[in-house]
Amino acid sequence: MDKRDLSRLFQERIRSLLNRSGDNQSSFAASVGIDRSALSQLLSGQSARLPRVETLLNIAERYSVSLDWLLGLSQDEGIIGELRASMEIEEGVDGFERTLLVRWHGEASGSKIRYVPARIPDLLRTQAVIAYETSLVHRDPATQITETAFRLDYNRQPGTDMEVCMPYQTLQDFAAGGGIWGDLPREVRIEQLEHMSALLDELYPSFRLYLFDGRERFSVPYTVFGPYRAAIFVGEMYLVLNTTEAVLTMQRHFDGLIRVARINAHEAASYASSLKVE
Repeated sequence: MDKRDLSRLFQERIRSLLNRSGDNQSSFAASVGIDRSALSQLLSGQSARLPRVETLLNIAERYSVSLDWLLGLSQDEGIIGELRASMEIEEGVDGFERTLLVRWHGEASGSKIRYVPARIPDLLRTQAVIAYETSLVHRDPATQITETAFRLDYNRQPGTDMEVCMPYQTLQDFAAGGGIWGDLPREVRIEQLEHMSALLDELYPSFRLYLFDGRERFSVPYTVFGPYRAAIFVGEMYLVLNTTEAVLTMQRHFDGLIRVARINAHEAASYASSLKVE
């Protein structure tokens, strides 16, 4: 593994332990035998250097985690490693998706979540749009509404960090009533765009939406939950990648989408609002 990737994973996991501990940086640093300035340097990401072995051992012992997990070499926190498949399939029947999402979001607390949605991002949808979309596939809208509420509540918590990247053509098609949205009344589409614009303003910068040109790039829908796993949505189920290398590969793919974005996060709310007049 590249030294910079190793350093970044270590920083994410130290930040996760700090958030879970409830301590401030001074108390956390003291508990593992370093000073606050050293901890700040570790969290800053400005250097690819790792701390001394003694410090790593102190952190692992104090917070009961394995060195492999701390260094990003394993997804299992425990001292005794757990054998896990590098790839799993999780079925998403009604009521089960939310259980998975709660667990995966909880595990990634304090880390960046990267999300490529299939259509409009879940937490930005109105109930009217949810009801319309679920009617197309004969699913219970109550489950989807609850899932959307969970995602929105999660992103309103202090310390959350989520980036979303999708084709801007998806929003253009929605605004024009194209594709699957052909039977959705215009007033419902306008309400959705207004709702989306307001939430993008409210949640920025902890929630950032980027829009790329779907003619130049293609991506399946997926979510990367910090350094822990990548879940690729394949319709009614998730293909879950658990290995560090697979997660890093998905992170790099997502970062590539961000680099070619035509609409940046600070422009997304205005862009969504502008589609109402088209």
